[in-house]
Amino acid sequence: MFTFHSSPYSTPCALEHTSQYLVLKALLLYTLLERSLGKGERILQTFLETCSCCWNCACARSHLHLYWKFFPFEMWSRKLGLQAKNSQFLLEDAPIRILGGSMHYFRVPRAYWKDRMLKMKACGLNTLTTYVAWNLHEPRRGKFHFSGDLNLGVFLETAADVGLWVILRPGPYICAEWDLGGLPSWLLRDKNMKLRTTYKGFSDATEAYFDELIPIVVEHQYTKGGPIIAVQVENEYGSYAKDSNYLEFIKTALVQRGIVELLLTSDNKDGISSGSVEGVLATINFQKIEPILFSYLDSIQSNKPVMVMEYWTGWFDHWGGDHHVYDVDQMVSTVSEVLNKGASINLYMFHGGTNFGFMSGALHFHEYRSDVTSYDYDAPLTEAGDYTSKYFKLQEIFSKFHAEPLPPTPSLFLKESYGSVEMKHCVSLWDILHLAGEPFQSEEPVNMENLPVNDGNGQSYGYTLYETVIYGGGKFESRGNVHDRAQVFVSSQSLGSVDYKNQELYIPEVPGYRKLRILVENCGRVNYGTRLDEQRKGLVGDVFLRDVPLRNFKIYSFEMNSTFTQSLNTVQWMELSEEKLGPVFYQGSLHVGFAPLDTFLRMTGWKKGIVFVNGKNLGRYWNIGPQDTLYVPGTWLYYGSNEITIFEEYEVGQTLYSVDTPILGRTHYVD
Repeated sequence: MFTFHSSPYSTPCALEHTSQYLVLKALLLYTLLERSLGKGERILQTFLETCSCCWNCACARSHLHLYWKFFPFEMWSRKLGLQAKNSQFLLEDAPIRILGGSMHYFRVPRAYWKDRMLKMKACGLNTLTTYVAWNLHEPRRGKFHFSGDLNLGVFLETAADVGLWVILRPGPYICAEWDLGGLPSWLLRDKNMKLRTTYKGFSDATEAYFDELIPIVVEHQYTKGGPIIAVQVENEYGSYAKDSNYLEFIKTALVQRGIVELLLTSDNKDGISSGSVEGVLATINFQKIEPILFSYLDSIQSNKPVMVMEYWTGWFDHWGGDHHVYDVDQMVSTVSEVLNKGASINLYMFHGGTNFGFMSGALHFHEYRSDVTSYDYDAPLTEAGDYTSKYFKLQEIFSKFHAEPLPPTPSLFLKESYGSVEMKHCVSLWDILHLAGEPFQSEEPVNMENLPVNDGNGQSYGYTLYETVIYGGGKFESRGNVHDRAQVFVSSQSLGSVDYKNQELYIPEVPGYRKLRILVENCGRVNYGTRLDEQRKGLVGDVFLRDVPLRNFKIYSFEMNSTFTQSLNTVQWMELSEEKLGPVFYQGSLHVGFAPLDTFLRMTGWKKGIVFVNGKNLGRYWNIGPQDTLYVPGTWLYYGSNEITIFEEYEVGQTLYSVDTPILGRTHYVD
């Protein structure tokens, strides 16, 4: 690199005003300017390597000290990244204890990333962990998005600016209570698809994705001056473990593309033996320590540091259940025990955020259960980034591992109650079928993923409408082929719903032909377990009337993405002068004063649907609870009038209020 030479000069030397020195000074200042663009480090490195002979005067050294204020010399002396040796982690051969917390960039608006990270730092954390959501970055095969709220590079740069190391968990599968565990739905267009295996259809798609993703993160690795100190090989594979070659395939795919930092796996106690791979550190996930847990981990990999990759600070919620809360004193006891054993820890979650849009996943063991929109998780930071008692208890614990006082705790963002929202206009779904484009006609039902839409990628989210003509009435049966939930209509009259539990309903006998409509909602693909390959949505097989399979369908795709919400501006809205029955779109206005603040929409009286604010999908609501409010980030609001659009499946609520406090529902304490 370069060295400082002893110099007799105590004042600026004669070189100060030479053209050579002025060029050097200009280059140094230019690197400071380029700091925000992430180019400064590379420019400085080349600069110093070619011009180090000129830095032996006091004047030059004074300017260099200015640079190190922004770029510590440590960034250019990195040789040894995170090592797992002799039962402890080492960074540059110095022991390090990882005090981590999980926060997912895709669950938090970009404008709030730094605020949440500063709160991590102030709590005493030194490491941030995040998953990478493949289905957001490649929503259509070969079409990639890494900008705006999905700018992973900026997220990593922000972590570095705040002073946090990063453990990256790129998948391809991430679980995370996220639709299909983060895998893109277009994979399921292949009827023989075997997710999370070396099946060619999956491995080829994974390699193509990594070809785009990994070059973005490689430059943010520790040994290249970035914050990434470790990278996870897939996620909790031991709970799946259908292909003994799979983890080695993922490991190789990462290494071949330039990942040089420590590799690790992550599993619960039941999956750790079959989820590990040679040359990769195994880590453990749990909420409670069992007596033999750490010794069992040691039996799998002796003389290695213990890392709790996921210590679950709370739990997630599903529709129709309770809001899960994990006792703060139990959390303190477990975290203290982990640290007293000399282990490192990552809190999952430290800040949960929100499952905006249609991205929440589901569980399906004995029965199908879809997750709610909020991912508050009863974490140390709430869904909206506020402090909880858990935060301050953890801050007290982690402060003992720092020689210097912790940074000051950042101020909270204010919340506001903007009052009632008057819904003034409405339009029935039946009146805007043309917004879905020409319907696809098919003799038999076609599942959502295999519809010929989105440039051959199928439909990923939202609703699919199936229309056919029937004669008479009788017993209608789904026989398990409705995924996940459907309203059944004769013409425009609702006859009820069918789902996984209720698979039959009666259609009244009326002589003559009538239009049968089946509106199917994707309530969230399963994100965990062995049923991933079965997560096709819509009508996945025949449905029956009087034991005869229905035929000759017109199929409409309502993904309700940003393009669709913009098209709503082209339709003729009607005055909301009388009670309307769903499915209906409603529109109103929320007035916001100067400097918009975070708020929550209280959905009391509304039954089931989704809410858009200024075209952004806040997520689902459902009166079966537990959650009764939807989080609205202030950064998504404007001064003055803000457009609120609601798609209600059943009937309009009496009121809609903006409140300053979330209501997440009935509390259930996790044992």
